[in-house]
Formats: sequence, C-alpha cells, structure tokens
Amino acid sequence: MKHRNLTEHREEPPAWCGTREALLSRLACSSEGLPGAEATERLARYGPNTPEQRARRPAWMEFLRRFANPLVLVLLVASGVSFLTHELTSSAIIAGIVLMSVTLDFVQERRADSAAERLRSSVALKATVLRDGAEREVPARELVPGDVVLLSAGSLVPADARLLEARDLFVNQTLLTGEPYPVEKQPGEAPAGTEPSEARNAVFMGTSIISGTARALVFATGARTTVGDIAHALAEPVPSTTFERDTRHFGLMLMRLTVLLVLFVLLVAVQAHRPLLESFLFAVALAVGLTPELLPMVLSVTLSRGAMRMAARQVIVKRLSAVHDLGSMDVLCTDKTGTLTEARIRLERHEDAAGRESEQVLRWAWLNSHFESGLRSPMDEAILAHTEVEAGGWKKVDEVPFDFERRRVSVLLENEGRRVLVVKGAPEDVLACCTRYELDGVPHALDAEARKRVLARFEALGAEGFRVLAVAWREESPDMQVAHLGDETELVFAGFASFLDPPKESARPALQALIRSGVKVKVVTGDNERVALHVCRQLGLEVEGVLTGAEVGTLDDPALQIRAARTTLFARVSPGQKSRVIRALRRRGHVVGYLGDGINDAPSLHAADVGISVDSAVDVAREAADLLLLRHDLAVLYDGVLEGRRSFGNVMKYIRMGTSSNFGNMLSMAGASVLLPFLPMRPIQILLNNLLYDVSELAIPLDEVDPEQLERPTRWDLRFVRLFMAVLGTLSSLFDAATFGVLLLFFHAEAALFQTGWFMESLTTQVLVIFIIRTRRNPLRSRPSRWLVASSLGAALVANVLPFTPLGAWFGFEPPPPALLGALAVLVVGYLLSAELLKRWFFRRYAAG
Repeated sequence: MKHRNLTEHREEPPAWCGTREALLSRLACSSEGLPGAEATERLARYGPNTPEQRARRPAWMEFLRRFANPLVLVLLVASGVSFLTHELTSSAIIAGIVLMSVTLDFVQERRADSAAERLRSSVALKATVLRDGAEREVPARELVPGDVVLLSAGSLVPADARLLEARDLFVNQTLLTGEPYPVEKQPGEAPAGTEPSEARNAVFMGTSIISGTARALVFATGARTTVGDIAHALAEPVPSTTFERDTRHFGLMLMRLTVLLVLFVLLVAVQAHRPLLESFLFAVALAVGLTPELLPMVLSVTLSRGAMRMAARQVIVKRLSAVHDLGSMDVLCTDKTGTLTEARIRLERHEDAAGRESEQVLRWAWLNSHFESGLRSPMDEAILAHTEVEAGGWKKVDEVPFDFERRRVSVLLENEGRRVLVVKGAPEDVLACCTRYELDGVPHALDAEARKRVLARFEALGAEGFRVLAVAWREESPDMQVAHLGDETELVFAGFASFLDPPKESARPALQALIRSGVKVKVVTGDNERVALHVCRQLGLEVEGVLTGAEVGTLDDPALQIRAARTTLFARVSPGQKSRVIRALRRRGHVVGYLGDGINDAPSLHAADVGISVDSAVDVAREAADLLLLRHDLAVLYDGVLEGRRSFGNVMKYIRMGTSSNFGNMLSMAGASVLLPFLPMRPIQILLNNLLYDVSELAIPLDEVDPEQLERPTRWDLRFVRLFMAVLGTLSSLFDAATFGVLLLFFHAEAALFQTGWFMESLTTQVLVIFIIRTRRNPLRSRPSRWLVASSLGAALVANVLPFTPLGAWFGFEPPPPALLGALAVLVVGYLLSAELLKRWFFRRYAAG
C-alpha cells in the first residue's frame, strides 16, 4: 500500500515536501487559520476527522458468504440429491457436516472484523485551533484541511499537519515506526520522496507530543491521514489465504470430475437403452461416492485439535485455517522492536577517546542525567538504570536545558568547592565545542588528527548499530553561579556512551530453528538500516540484501516482487510499504507470516497469510492478528509451525486416501456399468460403502505424523493430488477388474453375488490402504494411532460380516461361498503389497505433497 496523497489533489507531492507557501496556496488558507464559516463548509466537504471505517456486513450475509466455496456447493448438491432419492441418512450426515464446519469458521472469524474500528482510540478528543484569528477548543473530529492547530507537551496530534513554528518539539511516533526513540521536529522543507516516518517538518495523527510547543497547518484529516491509510488497509477485504485458495481449487477440481462422471454414466445408459431413472440414481450415487463429504469435518477437527495443542503451548488461534497457513509458511516477516528486541534501550559501552572502557565517562554521563531537570530521554533512563554511581558530594548549581538546535544538555556541578560543567549530547555538536580530549586523566590537544580518530570511532560505533552520545566537561571558577550557552566552549572530550535495544535472548535459537525448518526470516522495520543490521548480526541472521523505504518507494510492483524475494532486511519502511512487501512476496508464490505488535504493524498483519502478534500488543494489532503468542518467546512460534505441519499432514492423508480410493472405485463402477447387464453395485450399496468408509476415517485427525513430515513447509499441491489420485486410483481399478474377472469367470456370479463380492473387496482395500498411504515410510516402521487402527479395522470387519446377517439381505447382499472369501483375501493382500511398491516409486519420483 503506497502512502496515499493527503489532499484532494492526488497528483500533488506529499504536503511535507515543497515550500510552505506552496502548501498554503494549495489548501487555500493562511498561516493565521480559517474563518469559522469556511471551516464549516470544509467539514461538510471533507467529512469528519475520524479514521475510515468499514461498515460491517450483517452477520447473516457473512454466514451465507461461506457457502460460496465450490467444495461446500458440491456437498450441498450431493445432500440435496440424496434427499430427493430418499437417502435421508446420507443427506442429513452431509448437510450436518457442512453446517458444523461453516458455523465453526464463522464464529471463529467474526470477532476479528473489529480491527479498523479500534483506531478511534488513538485520536485526540479535543484540539486547540485558530478560527477567526482567535484560539478555540473544538472536537478533533471537526478539524479540516487548512486549520492551524496549537500543540504542546502531552497532546495527541489530532490530524496530519505541517509545522509552521516549533520550539523544543519532541514527538513520540511509535505509531508510525514502532521505534521507542522520540524524534525531533522542526519547520522546514523535506526532500522529495521523503516517507512520513522520516518527515521532520510534519506531525501525524495519533502521535504524541513529549515536549515543546508548535503551531501546525493541518493538511489531511480522517481517511486521508496516515492513520486513515492504516484503517483503510484494515477495512479492505481480507486477501484469500493460501489455505482458502487451495481448498477452493480442490473443490473446483472435484466439481468438474463429478459433472463429467455423471454425464458419462447417463450417456452409457442412453446408448444401452437402460431405464433412465435407475441409471440417473446410479450416476448420482457415483457422484456422492466421489465427493469426500467428510473433508470439512476432517479439516475442522484436525485444525481444532491443532489449535488446542497450540493453546497448550500458549498460542491462541483466532482463525482455524491459520493453523494450516502457519504450517505452510515459508517466509516469516517480522518487525524488529519488541519482537526480536526487548524494546528497552540499554547502555552497552562507555569508552574514552581511544575506545577503551572508561568508568570516568560513565560517571560524568550519570551525573549529567541524574541532575538534569528537563525531559529525560530514554537514553537518560538507560544511563541511570545501568548502575548506581555514588554522587560523592556533587550537587547541582545550574543547568543549560536541552534544545534541538544545540542537541545537548549542560549541568553545572559542585563538589567541595570544585565546579565542573558536564555536557552530554549529539556527538557532532558536542565535539564541535571541544578543544581537548582526556586519556587516563590527562588532557591532550584535540588537533585535526585526533579529531579525525575520534570521529572515525563515532562512525564505527554507528556502523555497529549503536546510538551514541558524547560526554565532555570543563573546569569552571569556584564562584560561578549561572551557566550560559557561551560556556559550552573549549570543552574536554571525555568519551562516548553507546546504546542498544538488546535482542531477546530467546530470539536467536528460535530463528535458527525456523531457518533450519525451511522458513526464511526477513526483518521489516521502521528503524534505520545500521541498527537493524547490527541486531541481525547479533541474532545470527545472515543478511542477503537490504532495501530502504526510499528504495521501496521507487520500485513498481513487479520489480519489488523480484527484489523482495532476495532481500533479508527492509529498513526505514512505512506501514504501507511493509504491507506492499508482504503482498509482493505472496505474489511470488510464498506463504507469508508477519509478526508484529504495534498499530503500524496492523496493515501487515492483515495482508499476510497468517498474522501473528502477542497478547501485550495494541488492540488494533491483536484484533488484526490470526494468532496470539501468550509467551513472548519465538520458540513458541516454532512450536506452532510444527503443529501446523502436523495438522496439514493429517489432512493430506485424508485427501490422498479419499481421492485415490474414491476415484478408483468410481472408475471401476463406471467401467463395469458399460460391460455388465446389471448395475455393479446398487445405489444404496454405494452409499453404505461410502458411509462405512467415512466412519473408518473419523480418527485421521487424531493420527500421529512422521517426524520427517515436519521438517519442511507443507502446502496443497493440486498437481500432486491429481497425479496421486490417478496413479493409485488406477491401481485400485485394476484390482477391481481382477475381482470382476474372478467373480464372473470362476464363480459365474449373478447380480447379488457380484455386488456382494465387490462390496467386500472394495471396502476392505480402500479402508486398509490408509496404513500404507498415511506414511512415506515402510508401514511397519510408522505407528498409527490406536483410534485409527480401531476405526479402520472396525469398518472392514462390518463390511465382511454384514453379508452373513439378516441386515445384509435388506441391502441386497447374499453370503458368499468360502472359496470366494479366500480368493478375495488373496486379491486384498496383492493390492496392499502393490500399493506399497507403487507408493514408494511415486514418492521417489514426485517429491511434493
């Protein structure tokens, strides 16, 4: 999502670029504010100053929309036809499974739609504005472009505005960048192409004023603001996830096969002059048999079980299909601050001009921060938290407060008659005031060569990702009472204090585990590239390429897709650019997860296949996410990935087994209907076969998964499914043909015996083959769950005992002779051995699936 232009003139450059006069002209206003009447007219034109919100669709519409899935439609048609043909049990089972699955998904996902609405909480309720030449306090929702607002410490910025005047303005814009460091803001012009997070001459809705005052010209309100862009992204329809697309494509494939099969059987019936109604019922029974009506149930139960196991590992699943998407994820994009790092600045080094650790530098820095009376920055807090320095009789005499032109603070201290001015601030500004440097307590002249060495050390610290403060001091006369700006001269440079936001201790092993399991990790941050690079190195993350927000802004979508695939670190990127990167990776065929916890992460959480956040995240991020980590440990995420792969492995067992067995049986029935003078199996027998087969598979969600199936990302591959269905289904049909030959040639079977013998062989083979299909290993080396063993053997037992019971006669069966039972047993064993050999060949040739 590119940053949308913030005025109605969409062809104009961003309002923070260009001259102030040009912006005033564009907005048709003056630096003294708007007349009240003009403000009222603009409010009617632009609308209220609230982030854009999506009108939530009625619940009944959301519920019905889920029935548009092709697989669901196939199952509903099968249920309807079963009802019309008086197969009420089958109709009710299919309809109940579909309704349960759709309802479960609806309830799980309905709550996540409130993400955009939560953005209201980040906007100020009141704003001080110039109207008719006077200050007025008005509701923030009534601000319009062209208004001039007055800002002071503690204010939330009520709209996007460009600074006209500013004094000591210090802004927390974590909302935009996710970074905890306050940012200096001053009037002026920003270069063309500057992103919102880098615009030092503008403030943005929802950010907060930490110190100072300002007068600012509003250039964007409501949906046109940067926060409005975030709300707009969350209000857009959720992109189809990989899981949703793959199930839709699978449903379409089954729909095409079903239609072709029904048409083929009806054509044969017409050609053979058979009763049309009976042939139609047979074709419908075939279609129902081809349809894996338990798939929604298997999906829901498997994913629900995965969600429960993940909950035990402290991962809350809000969208069930996210379990599958997490297992399929091959790219994880993560924010840096708060996810990879502690989001807590820490003093890492205190060194002298020679780069050696110096307690004196720490002492001067601590005394400066301790006695400073103005606003304490996060780096001041880090210095004071680093250690407790004994003040040793020092007391404060005076102070020259921090300001953004000097970028330093000076404190005049006294200790037993000795007075010292201690200065701390931006290295460039402090060094400009120094004429000497101190080594081992001895001052030396800071000549050109020494200055060059000190500046080189400063650059080296920056390259390592440190944020650096310089510390200097100067002896003053014992009677000095007041410190002035003019006293910050001829200072003695003491050294540097260097700071980092430290990586989480648990992040490194978790990231390495993800990488070993086939997940590429990419860091997407609003922080600068030097700091982010240092964090990546500390985490052992190999950086293949770096893209900045400015560079991302120059790339069109096809170019970004290529660059994003081979880039590890994206730095200084805006929220819109983060989601652009994610969409680019998805268009390249990747399954993308995004991990973040700030408002600025919400569009990316929304755009990813699976959005991941933490329970302490802001409301908008929590609501936009699909998964919530209750423990701030990336190892929990790795456990979730394995659970997703385990769930997917069980789903694919059902897909491979169901499609191949059903396709083989239906192919055999269609072929037999051409050659035989009677139906190879009555419609009620087909439906009974299907029901027993489904019962045998009820325990698949509870099955164990081989460890090697958890080693790499897994996802649907329809080509693989089609090939597996064709190869194993054809083998099944060949053994069906052998069964037909045995029944007709050796036992001269009439309709009832033929149907009985084939029913027993068909159901036994397609149920027992699960023990072969469920693993790529030798079946004897992969232990199935006891529930799967019980359900499968139980279904096979019922199929082989039923013809010998009175109930069997009701279904049209007759007891087969013992010789036929022996022949069927040989065929079953031969089929299972052949299936094992064919499976091994198939998996050697086709690695996917």
